Amino acid sequence: MTRKRRVGVIGSIVWDVIYGRDTRSSPIAEWGGISYALSGMDAALSDEWEIVPIIKVGEDLAPAASQFMSGMRRMSSDARPIVVPYPNNRVELRYFDDERRSEVMHGGVPPWTWLGLKPVLETARLDALYINFLSGWELDLDTTMLVRQSFAGPIYCDLHMLAWAVQPDGLRTLRPISNVREWCGCFDVVQVNEDEMRMLAADPMALAATALHAGVRCLVVTLAKRGAVYFAAADFERLELARPASPRPFQSIASDVGPMRTSIVPADHVVDGGDPTGCGDVWGATYFSRLLAGDNFGDAILAAHRAAARNVGHRGASGLSDYLRGTISLT
Repeated sequence: MTRKRRVGVIGSIVWDVIYGRDTRSSPIAEWGGISYALSGMDAALSDEWEIVPIIKVGEDLAPAASQFMSGMRRMSSDARPIVVPYPNNRVELRYFDDERRSEVMHGGVPPWTWLGLKPVLETARLDALYINFLSGWELDLDTTMLVRQSFAGPIYCDLHMLAWAVQPDGLRTLRPISNVREWCGCFDVVQVNEDEMRMLAADPMALAATALHAGVRCLVVTLAKRGAVYFAAADFERLELARPASPRPFQSIASDVGPMRTSIVPADHVVDGGDPTGCGDVWGATYFSRLLAGDNFGDAILAAHRAAARNVGHRGASGLSDYLRGTISLT
């Protein structure tokens, strides 16, 4: 029997309470955080891949989180969250319109240290790795650099909440990210949205120059309903499952970036109303899944657009993977 390829997922599972998505109803309480990415990946991966969660969960929500993950088709047989003796992360979201919201976070799931993560990665036998910063402190830079040095497969990163600080009352606020080149050098594909991009560089071209010089193959800036803009190395068309030998990520590959390709890919289907929570996570997980399946990056972006648009019609992450693949519908 051929061994399935394995994609690891690092992120934080969160319990969301969402206000303002439907004025006629009470707040929505549902799984959030990495749950959206897991659902997107479960729907978009090809048959030869399976998901290996490398996800800590607080002991208060551990049984429910295990049940949620066990319901996914692509989850590996040895998949289970790693229970820690702390309260799980919980988030209160208040929407002001389709694209503006406030976010208040509470919880105590600690970050990974290299001492704790190294044996988990070795046991996981991964072929690819997806990282999404949902708390913003899942990994520090030193630990992420060690991940890159020890793992030869492709690494996708949604920088996401790395660009957001948590104030003493739990409110999330944007903050600049330092050591941008060092962070970028840890990944093959990087995703940010417009707000997060401004915490990394003055403009998208400046960020793209830094990212591609550090070894990133493709940088994508998501633009909500307008689609996404990509910046790709000239020779990047499909994702390779093994990195070419190079001095990256911490030495320059070349004296300059060299040619790159860039274009805006408009969203081909826009849904008004609904719940946009998790759209960026579904987008990135779908994009990476389709790259792993062998799609070229343009087709993978279009698949991600469609999945994110479909996500708007669903509340929360429970049942989302089946909804995204079209095996269930909402009325």
